[in-house]
Amino acid sequence: MSVRTKAIYAASLLALSATAWADPAPALDRASVSVGAFYTEPHISYEGDTNYGRIDTGTYKADHVTLPRVKAQLLLGDSQGFDFDYYRYDKNYTPSLSGSTNINGLPLTGNGRLNAKLKLDLANLAYKWWIGSGNDVFGIGVGAAYYKAQVKGTASGVLNGVSGSGAYDESEDAFAPLLELGWRHAVSENVRVYADASGIRKSGGKITGHIYGGAVGVEWYVTPAIGVVAEYTANKIKLNRERDGSDLNVRLNGPAAYVKFRF
Repeated sequence: MSVRTKAIYAASLLALSATAWADPAPALDRASVSVGAFYTEPHISYEGDTNYGRIDTGTYKADHVTLPRVKAQLLLGDSQGFDFDYYRYDKNYTPSLSGSTNINGLPLTGNGRLNAKLKLDLANLAYKWWIGSGNDVFGIGVGAAYYKAQVKGTASGVLNGVSGSGAYDESEDAFAPLLELGWRHAVSENVRVYADASGIRKSGGKITGHIYGGAVGVEWYVTPAIGVVAEYTANKIKLNRERDGSDLNVRLNGPAAYVKFRF
């Protein structure tokens, strides 16, 4: 290989490398990880058949809680990449129970209490396309979400005038398609604002339902690599199990804060 050919080959590699790793838009990072939590007062309702008949907790307002949350973004090239988001709700759930149902042709009525723990895991992974190259960019993403809900504990109460108690353990999980929308605006080198929205809808299978979420926030970078994020988050979750018509509804709204590391 001649010196000229080698020089052309090396220049081509450098050009390709520069193209692949050119700086993204000012509103985007090459890669980042955000670790934090959001503070919320959960609103929960549950309906379903148990040994005590058809129960309906109504809307149960739980105590304020702080839920851990992790987010990550990775660009592949300058305008496409992956977004990841995960959080968990894992708290005690003690609503009053009341309701009625019909089992084997016999009308049953009852009331009581459920002393349990509710666990809810939600993880989203989307491939995102960003449109724009200046201080404003708009994104659309498609991917998949994994969610798991578990209610485990002891139900106690009165069924047709007879007192009793029994263990209660219900758990379901599923994957569902995910759609995301996003907007980013670079106010300056150190400050950004953003808005995100996501929708998950699952039809068919043993568990169906939908999960909608949204957030607005501001980022301030203390150093070029480390920033703090203030955000307001809203999530609405509705899951249904076809086998017994059980319905779980959860609403999680509140402020959030993160430490963001960008690379």
